[in-house]
Amino acid sequence: MSHQPFKVAAVQAAPEYLDLDKSVAKAISLIDQAGAEGVRLIAFPETWLPGYPWWIWLGAPAWGMQFVGRYHENSIQVGSNHDNALAEAARRNNIHVVIGVSEKDGGSLYMGQWHYGPDGEIVSRRRKLKPTHVERTVFGESDGSHLIVSDTDIGRVGALCCWEHLQPLTKYAMYSQNEQIHVASWPSFSLYNGVAYALGPELNSSASQMYAAEGQCFVVASCATVSPAMVELLCDSPDKREFLKAGGGHARIYGPDGSPLAEPLAENEEGLLIAEIDLGMIAYAKSAADPVGHYSRPDVLRLMFNSRPNPVVMNFDEGEKLAVREDTQDADAATMEIEHAAE
Repeated sequence: MSHQPFKVAAVQAAPEYLDLDKSVAKAISLIDQAGAEGVRLIAFPETWLPGYPWWIWLGAPAWGMQFVGRYHENSIQVGSNHDNALAEAARRNNIHVVIGVSEKDGGSLYMGQWHYGPDGEIVSRRRKLKPTHVERTVFGESDGSHLIVSDTDIGRVGALCCWEHLQPLTKYAMYSQNEQIHVASWPSFSLYNGVAYALGPELNSSASQMYAAEGQCFVVASCATVSPAMVELLCDSPDKREFLKAGGGHARIYGPDGSPLAEPLAENEEGLLIAEIDLGMIAYAKSAADPVGHYSRPDVLRLMFNSRPNPVVMNFDEGEKLAVREDTQDADAATMEIEHAAE
């Protein structure tokens, strides 16, 4: 099978913070720009709509409550006019769009990555499996059905947010689905700069690079910037201004051997990082090390992956009740088998 090279783009830009209307308009402008450049896939940063909730890292929860109502009001909802406008931009430009969102569902928010296909149809809507540290004061969790790799016209595409790239089992679940193009969505690397190395650009860019090398896939690592206007809004004291700086953009694109594929933008610069990729290069990387194939040892180590949805309410009739009971019995039998083997 022959592979034709094509372009992908990682967004490095600040949203119109806490303004969903203006942020969607800016997103569409970037999608149009990528479309004019002949890009086939564009990737946006984590919770780019309507922006990452930086206040959770800057002060007491009571102080941060001033932003809660505004954040809920400007979080995107499935089927809304904003959702439809993004879908139309993808269709008009014949481009895959993977965009990080704060998704509002009922009374809860989730850290989402929405993938629109070039026909404007939804390919997937995933949510971050486990929000990190104080993110759990804002966002809910998802389940294993959100660790998904989708088969598309440009290849098998998956996505994770931020420190999901530091979770070994999560990564292995993605690699096992023959991921070819991975979107890594990051919020910005300007928080606690010089104080918390783990939150800085060196480690987190390395996480994206290592993901590419471990999974032998292309990684499109989008990364937002913090604008001066965001600093003015969020930092009302000298200590907060030390905690959060303007800039922090470190978008990257890596090949399946971990090699950088595009010259980075300056960390305060907004724009698109664009690279041409060729899926045929994956075969060369896989021939050396495929951790879910010839380079694995399932007799020693293997992953238990529950990919079923786990809704808070299940509505079912008698037929479905029987199917659920049979599934439970199968699961119980498998558990007993594992326990017996362990003995």
